[in-house]
Amino acid sequence: MARTGNDTRDLASNDGATAPVATGTSPAPAPAPPSAPAPRKRAPRRKRGLLGALKRVWILLVVLVAVAIAVFCVDRLHGVFGKTELTRPGAGIASDPKPFNPKVVIYEIFGAPGSVATINYLNLDAQPQEAKDVALPWSITLTTTAPAASANIVAQGDGDTISCRITVNGEVKDEKTTDGLNAQTFCLVKSA
Repeated sequence: MARTGNDTRDLASNDGATAPVATGTSPAPAPAPPSAPAPRKRAPRRKRGLLGALKRVWILLVVLVAVAIAVFCVDRLHGVFGKTELTRPGAGIASDPKPFNPKVVIYEIFGAPGSVATINYLNLDAQPQEAKDVALPWSITLTTTAPAASANIVAQGDGDTISCRITVNGEVKDEKTTDGLNAQTFCLVKSA
C-alpha cells in the first residue's frame, strides 16, 4: 500500500504510544511545565489624610450635623411659640402699674401683764416663724400684694389666760381667748 500526503503518520515514542498527526500541519506545542506561583501584588495603601478619615466617618458626621440643625430649630421655635419675655421674672413692661391694694395683716397676742409666751405663726408666704419667750402683749404687722394669703398663729403662755387676734385691713377676722394653766390659743384665717 502506498502512502499519500494526506495520510496520517504515527509518531513513535519510547513507550510505544503513538499520536496521529495530520500531514502538512505542525505538531501542537507541549504544555509548559508547572512553574512557581506568581507573587501576590500588594493592594495600594490608602492615604491617611483628612479625606481618608472623612470617608470612614461620614455617616456619623451627617447624623451630628442633622442633630445640631434640629436643636437650633427647636431653640428658635421656642422663641416663637410659648416662650415669651413677659413670663420671665423681671421682664415686665416698663409701664406696669405699682400694686395699689396691699393687704395689711396684723397678728396680736395678749394676756396677763408680765407674762411671756412662745408664738408660732405663718408669714404671708406660708413660711413658719417662731418667737420664743416674748413679753405680752405682742404684735407683728405683715403686708402683701398677693390676691390671697393664709394667716395662722398659735401661742402658749405661762399665765392663766391668753388671747390671739388676726386683723386684715383694719377688720378683725379671727379672735380667741383661752383660760387655764399655761393657756394655749390659736387663730386662723384661711383666705385673707
